[in-house]
Amino acid sequence: MTKFLKKVRSLVFADDSDAVSLLKLRKKDRPLKKFTERELIQLESEIGATIFGEKPAYVARREFFNLDKDTWIWYEEVADGKGGRQELTTRYEVQPKGILKIQPNYRYSYLEGDELQNFVLATKEYYERVSRQLYKKDPQTGRPL
Repeated sequence: MTKFLKKVRSLVFADDSDAVSLLKLRKKDRPLKKFTERELIQLESEIGATIFGEKPAYVARREFFNLDKDTWIWYEEVADGKGGRQELTTRYEVQPKGILKIQPNYRYSYLEGDELQNFVLATKEYYERVSRQLYKKDPQTGRPL
């Protein structure tokens, strides 16, 4: 260890044993750190897709996930009856004015009524399930289960 790192360690830690234990932390000590951000989003999406029940037979793929603090994504791939597939991606942006729903072909609208209520319920359920099933944390306290 260089002199500089030793000096930093002595300034930050009162006891050398704290510094030594921190320096020994590895990825294996943090199980979810082995995943990339994209892989974590995929795992969350798999859980998010289950919020809406079983997929109908014509739905090939469904995803629902939180991309960042203000953006939610709903993706669905369905059989079109002609042997092809149709895709629909809907982005929901949380804004001060409300939840903006953005769909292909410049279709923008703010959620209202039942659609808004269903979105709020879905996001709450998403946080509950992802916190418990993936991160093994209590969604209310953030403490480990």
